[in-house]
Amino acid sequence: MAVQPTLQVEHGYFSTRDEAMRDMIETGYWPTTYVSHASPELPLHWHQADVMGYVVEGETYVLDERGDRQPMRKGDRLTLPAGALHGEGEVTDQVIYLVALKVPENFADAFRLYDPAAYPEPRLLELDPSLFR
Repeated sequence: MAVQPTLQVEHGYFSTRDEAMRDMIETGYWPTTYVSHASPELPLHWHQADVMGYVVEGETYVLDERGDRQPMRKGDRLTLPAGALHGEGEVTDQVIYLVALKVPENFADAFRLYDPAAYPEPRLLELDPSLFR
């Protein structure tokens, strides 16, 4: 069985948006912005893309591979290697992220949710439609 990588949350990693942008440039990652409005907690899943996320505004949490909540707030950086099991936490108010991908890729393709039971085979996770009502 393949060993899945794990996520890392670094609290207080940056103070300004410019610092986060410099970090993306230094790592060679490709930046974009994601604004999350109120949304439910997602079940554990994984992506095929290597991702770094920088919380620019707001606060939320991410579920780690054990399902434990890892808090995230302004100034925190999330490193999410391809294959890392996680779940995006509930957002009760707006959260703004700078999101960086290791390789340029369509955002929707990079963030497809894959079933943890199928790892490392990329089988799409079927979500309960009631999550989004």
